[in-house]
Amino acid sequence: MAGSKSVVMAALVANGAIAILKFFGFLLTGSAAMLSETYHSISDTGNQVFLLIGIRFSERERDRKHPFGYGKAQFFYSFLVSVFLFGIAGWESAKHGYNQLTAGGHGGGQHAGEAVEFLFISFTPPAWLDPLWVNYTVLLGAFAFETYALVKARAEMKRQIDRNDWSGYREAFRKTSDVTTLTALTEDTIALAGIVIALVGLFLEQQTGNPFFDRISALLIGIMLMGFALALAWENKRLLLGESLPTDEEQRLRDIVLQNEHVTEIIGFRTVYFGPNEIIVFADLQFDPTFDTEAIDNEITALESAMQDTNGDIRKVYIEPEL
Repeated sequence: MAGSKSVVMAALVANGAIAILKFFGFLLTGSAAMLSETYHSISDTGNQVFLLIGIRFSERERDRKHPFGYGKAQFFYSFLVSVFLFGIAGWESAKHGYNQLTAGGHGGGQHAGEAVEFLFISFTPPAWLDPLWVNYTVLLGAFAFETYALVKARAEMKRQIDRNDWSGYREAFRKTSDVTTLTALTEDTIALAGIVIALVGLFLEQQTGNPFFDRISALLIGIMLMGFALALAWENKRLLLGESLPTDEEQRLRDIVLQNEHVTEIIGFRTVYFGPNEIIVFADLQFDPTFDTEAIDNEITALESAMQDTNGDIRKVYIEPEL
């Protein structure tokens, strides 16, 4: 939990600073790509706030209404991030870029100052200030901040990959229950990709004098954000609905049970995530009929310890002996 919180805090500081820088660049230049990147960074900042709320809420002690605790709060708030923040930011970015393309809207440095009309502010940048280089400077600064946040997120995910003996990031994306770190890692990666797209669009506009490239960059950034929103929502859906352990990991637990010479049959076996790195196991087992109650209790205790030693994320094991 501490690792996830440090990742989110690093991303919150970085994205807050980046949002301010990008918005300042947009005000100076009126660039469509810079506005899309501003939407992007504002959503990233809101993302971290929601994730911190989820972490804080999930740390509450279990009670009568929630006997298994509040761990799923992180799944819920991460789902909100995907649907509302990234979805809205992606839609607004794509819509802005599309409107600029189809309506011949203003973009680039030639219309600097027009971006602040909605604030009823009359602002004209000084003649010596090159709007294009303002954007370059802002985006390169944002790249540095995002790289810092990405390094923190990757270090935490790498720690989880090593602990679970996963093959790499692809397997981690499919199997991890730590949606907080997963969201931060993916968001930082997408953010760097968005900055690169914006830089390429601005550079091509500078070289050709055609604002089309700046506007198409805004559209691409929006589409990318919406794609990420769908992928993240799908990952959270599986955990919100009560997903079990992956087949191979659950089979390892079944093998532990079957290796016990006093268990004759597995009648039922279920696993479920009740929070990031919080697994509960339910097993209905048939024991040797010659065993008395005390002997069965000892075997149940041994099985519980063996399964928890195999997977450190298992918080509770419920074993029901069947006749």
